[in-house]
Amino acid sequence: MDELDIDPSAMRAMAHAVVERLIDHLATLDTQPARGDLTNSEALSAALREPPPETGSELEALLAPLFDDWVHRSFNAPGPGYLAYIPGGGIFPAGLGELIAAGLNRYTGVWNAAPAFLQLEANVLDWFRTWLEYPPSARGLLTSGGSLATFSAIVTAREALLGTRLREGVLYASTEAHHSVTKVARLAGILDDRVRVLATDAAMRLDVQALDQAIAADRKAGLVPFMVVSSGGTTNTGAVDPLEEIADVCARESLWHHCDAAYGGFFYMCPELRPLLAGLPRADSITLDPHKGLFLPYGTGALLVKDGEALRRAHRGTAGYLPTFPDTQLYNPCEYGPELSRPFRGLPVWLPLKLFGAERFRAALREKRELALRAYAALEHVAGIHRLEPPALSLFPFYLSWPGASLAEENEATQTLMERVCARDRVMITGAPVKERYLGRICVLCFRTHQDRIDACIEDIALESAALTTPKR
Repeated sequence: MDELDIDPSAMRAMAHAVVERLIDHLATLDTQPARGDLTNSEALSAALREPPPETGSELEALLAPLFDDWVHRSFNAPGPGYLAYIPGGGIFPAGLGELIAAGLNRYTGVWNAAPAFLQLEANVLDWFRTWLEYPPSARGLLTSGGSLATFSAIVTAREALLGTRLREGVLYASTEAHHSVTKVARLAGILDDRVRVLATDAAMRLDVQALDQAIAADRKAGLVPFMVVSSGGTTNTGAVDPLEEIADVCARESLWHHCDAAYGGFFYMCPELRPLLAGLPRADSITLDPHKGLFLPYGTGALLVKDGEALRRAHRGTAGYLPTFPDTQLYNPCEYGPELSRPFRGLPVWLPLKLFGAERFRAALREKRELALRAYAALEHVAGIHRLEPPALSLFPFYLSWPGASLAEENEATQTLMERVCARDRVMITGAPVKERYLGRICVLCFRTHQDRIDACIEDIALESAALTTPKR
């Protein structure tokens, strides 16, 4: 027997040990600290550095520190109190899907190698297309996250609209666009001096008038405006750009409209919530993150492109060792993205969707939005808290204020408030600087978060804001 092979009884014992540990951990998420113990993190990292192992270890000796120590030294992102950044959650059946996919280890770069499995992945993308009211001509790709989805969107737009005039092309986004937009634009050949970062309005949405003016100025300068990246839910404040108006501008100016809906796109699954993202189906391409709105494990992103052939033309390639693909109805991932070798990303999405059904995901999304609205309403009665716009989806910002306070004092107090609330270990919330103000944020998107945790969050904010502002009044 190969020395790297393991007999079936040993495999069963190893799998049992791992799954038991994992289930025990997940079963206590609601009692674990919301943020995790991040003290002495540099010392922890230094202590874990080691040379390559020459001999093996027992599995239990490896699992014990992983589950008993190291996992608690990280953000508790799957926990019900995680209201920071953009939560995911990581539903358990998706983890089973990843285990199956890695264990089966089938090659999914080309259709010919695993036709049934790739059809399952194609089905998932078609479900996304249906939920977002995209036409049958649309095609897409499952990626490792929103950044690479946006990268492929920019490459597709570049190939479709610029051709060899790469250096003249100009891309437009707002100051609230995700940081990956400028990063992957550069990787796609659109350098920083050809990316226009435009102002936002009072609601932190892309200013359409500023967009119009920037396009006109660039055309006058002999440049080639080719793409606008809008946001279907920004990370800092949850704002949804005016997608209909941006679509009108892009149609009039013959620009590619890409909507980064990594956070908010799946709210469009719910018919009654579609007005919150009005105009989304008009975008030429859309970034989605199933590891956000579908509560899947991190590392699950997606891209949809309305003109599927444009996506294919931008990414297809050939070599003598590759099979031919005569039927474009067959899903060949290597023709729709930069990867040839890739994991079987479709199974961890397909399995939970088939197991639960779409309506259970819709119900969870509805609940998260309702919880955010309740949290926003409850903060109205907390002294010292100033709220901005109500949640466009399930995220909203706020800050601490009191009579006579300077902006610098309010910013410092708001940052301190975030830290004090997190230190109570019932919820984790984070803030972000936006324009000149530091804003606190509440983002409700973990499927384990329910009303009791929102109540705890509001209670902790109220207690700490009173402690921070009472002496100052």
